[in-house]
Amino acid sequence: MKFSKILVGLLIAATSTIYAQNKEVSLEEIYDGTFRQERLQSLQSLNNGKEYVVLNRDRNANSTSIDVYSYKSGEKLRSLLNSDNLNEISGFQGFALSEEEDKILLSTNVEQIYRRSSRGIYYIYDVEDKTLTKLSDNKVQEPTFSPDASKVAYVFENNIYIYDIASGKETQVTTDGEINKIINGVTDWVYEEEFAFVRAFDWNKTGTHLAYLKFDESKVPEFSMDMYGQDLYPSQHVFKYPKAGETNSEVSLYTYELAANESEKVELGDYEDFYIPRIKWTQDPEILSVQVLNRHQNDLDLIFVDAEDNEAEVVMNETDEAYIDITNNLTFLEDNSFIWTSEKDGWNHIYLYDEDGELENQVTKGNWEVTNYYGYDKDSKKIFYQSTENGSVNRDVYSIKINGRSKTRLTEKEGMNSADFSADYTYFINSYTSTETPYEFTLHNAKNGKLVRKIKDNSALLEKEAAYNFAPKELSTIEVNGNELNMWMIKPNDFDENKEYPLLMFQYSGPGSQSVSNSYFGTNDYWYQLLANEGYIIATVDGRGTGFKGADFKKVTQNELGKYEVEDQIAAAKKFGELDYIDENRIGIWGWSYGGFMSSNAILKGNDTFSMAIAVAPVISWRFYDTIYTERYMTTPQENPSGYDENSPINHVEKLKGDYLLIHGGGDDNVHVQNTMRMVEALVQANKQFDWAIYPDRNHGIYGGNTRLHLYTLMTNFIKEKL
Repeated sequence: MKFSKILVGLLIAATSTIYAQNKEVSLEEIYDGTFRQERLQSLQSLNNGKEYVVLNRDRNANSTSIDVYSYKSGEKLRSLLNSDNLNEISGFQGFALSEEEDKILLSTNVEQIYRRSSRGIYYIYDVEDKTLTKLSDNKVQEPTFSPDASKVAYVFENNIYIYDIASGKETQVTTDGEINKIINGVTDWVYEEEFAFVRAFDWNKTGTHLAYLKFDESKVPEFSMDMYGQDLYPSQHVFKYPKAGETNSEVSLYTYELAANESEKVELGDYEDFYIPRIKWTQDPEILSVQVLNRHQNDLDLIFVDAEDNEAEVVMNETDEAYIDITNNLTFLEDNSFIWTSEKDGWNHIYLYDEDGELENQVTKGNWEVTNYYGYDKDSKKIFYQSTENGSVNRDVYSIKINGRSKTRLTEKEGMNSADFSADYTYFINSYTSTETPYEFTLHNAKNGKLVRKIKDNSALLEKEAAYNFAPKELSTIEVNGNELNMWMIKPNDFDENKEYPLLMFQYSGPGSQSVSNSYFGTNDYWYQLLANEGYIIATVDGRGTGFKGADFKKVTQNELGKYEVEDQIAAAKKFGELDYIDENRIGIWGWSYGGFMSSNAILKGNDTFSMAIAVAPVISWRFYDTIYTERYMTTPQENPSGYDENSPINHVEKLKGDYLLIHGGGDDNVHVQNTMRMVEALVQANKQFDWAIYPDRNHGIYGGNTRLHLYTLMTNFIKEKL
């Protein structure tokens, strides 16, 4: 749990468009910051488990500090560092502590690359002698201390370097790195996006070896995007992007021995067209763990590599008829036995294996899901986790002995509970919300869940909202296609069951996702309050393929993305239309990304049910999306052409009857604007009228400046005009 972080304070103030008694709050007020959320800083536990550090910024003084606070009292105790005392820099954007907390990496001039990756100028601060050392004159990626903090490894222009802090000597580990060809030590685009990691190197426990991945993406097809900017001529952003069925990077594993200054390739075995989604050194400094996954992502080997001779041995294998989710839950105990999570009994649970990969114990079991694994406390021999034991729309935090006994529920309130533990598992900060309660933050004793102190609540938000007469978010279920599906509904605050109202449905519906939970309003929910006050009913239904109700429910959509999920949305809409207070001729649907794929399919396949749809940044054909995500659920288009084509909106454009709005960001590196352009052309050739908007240079989130204000104004006006 070292370096654990928590972002507390998700909704201290609201973002909404509503009617406040006799006063209307405008969309402009939302997006100019009038209702900006107040947030608490990210907290990081110190090794002693009794204190945590926070990055504080004084904008007036233009300074940054790392301040130490007491868990128990919440009071500031001291500062580890204040930029006012540094001559070399005026401030910093982020920090990382060394393992012994005696040195700190400070990041400055950070620039974003993709969703998770960035580069910046870094400095090393020595806590004891208060000196500051510049790591490199170049903007580098993923700088990481060695275990004893004597060195820092980092990546620059696709090569790995090691900087010796005492001598100032820099050693170049790899030399073949080349943009859009060879990558060492960080991941390519598709690994970053779909396996959710960037740093592809790892120090062993004693700092004598560095393991790293090499990506040869020379055969991966390139994708290009025109970026219009402010110059006379547009620029072109070109990067490697493997679409479904196309060539992936060839990935290989190396170990680098510092004393010998030599890298050696690890021969993992007779694998073809495979992924290495995780590498991690075990408690034994000579043993590296490697996860190797086949391209279909349904056959996973856990391999141990002996660094002395680079011999590789498979210690555990897991298979699934559909796919295996990759997580960060692998934890090695002192004897190299390990904790693992798996859906192999049909529900996601925690397992204990010995150092040879033999199953010792299934720690948790039951018809519910472990939704977060928080870690293991070696002193109490307890595992801490979050689960759906009290219903799929709720979350609670538990502890359990590693032998599966003495399970203790550590949270009390029904709703969504999540935890962040101190380094020694003495305390945890609980984040709690429900449909009636904005986020509350409290400190608890990890032994029994007893409340230590209240940190912050949203009483001020509730007082502010009282004037606006919000309609509640009503949680319930609806029986559709033989399943009890979770749903919520927001009605006008002057709802009259004797009247008929138009209905707007929202969904996402991607594999394993969840849009219906026992949680308070998010930003879109406040927008829904505006629509409700305009006389609309808003509803969301989590259909088949969504998560937290077991593997069978989630994986029923395998090889058929867009079939069962769309059937459930259409059936739910028809059932809503049978209600006396819903106008069956005025039912709309909207979604973003996977949700845009869904809303597009819904108005086409359900053209007698939906009269309006909005699709934001939609996938129009899974042939256009990346290998890892798409093939996990669909295999390749060469193997499954009907699955790709029969559920692609582009092949059903002739069915369009209602009003359809397409929206996309022109700089979307994730779901390319190609999707929308191909859909536009198909609709034009089918002579179907529709509306569309492209936001130049905007990425998948479509934000920046007034962009969100413009986007939501566009959608609001479309809904009011068409539905």
